[in-house]
Amino acid sequence: MAQRGPGDAAAFTEFMSGRSASLFRTAYLIVGDHQLAQDLLQESLIKTYLAWPRLRDVGNAEAYTRKAIVTTAISWRRRRSFHERPSDVQLDATEPDPGEAVTTHTSVVAQLRTLPARQRAAVVLRYYEDLSEAQTAALMGCSVGTVKSQVSTGLHKLRDRLGAGFLDAPPNDETVTP
Repeated sequence: MAQRGPGDAAAFTEFMSGRSASLFRTAYLIVGDHQLAQDLLQESLIKTYLAWPRLRDVGNAEAYTRKAIVTTAISWRRRRSFHERPSDVQLDATEPDPGEAVTTHTSVVAQLRTLPARQRAAVVLRYYEDLSEAQTAALMGCSVGTVKSQVSTGLHKLRDRLGAGFLDAPPNDETVTP
């Protein structure tokens, strides 16, 4: 087991201070709940801190943490004790109003929450985090083909629920920030 060096704690603190907002956004978009996202980020940062001495290049710490976020969120969803959290917003996905375009951040996040965990993770990493298919596959621990399939299925479901023209424009950072 690798020993912690004298600068490890300071380097980790600097990493955490500089990247925690972006990492929180990823966690929030994956789980769709502020408190769960905070718990998910905290657990992922703990895993990163424990692995810090083993990281060959601390420049990869963000990728390591993002992978920890994705895998931890997926494992949470698989637990029997994990349950759906009630939402104040109920959307009628069966009959969208053709006269009103769904344009609010709340609606998009609410629909993201309805996707299965792996589809949600793939969509968030590809379109909100702007990662390549290869980077997304590496973080999710699957093949590029699986990423393509998960993204395609997830976007198809979102388009069905939000309206065909809604997802034509790529999301910008202003609509994503929790």
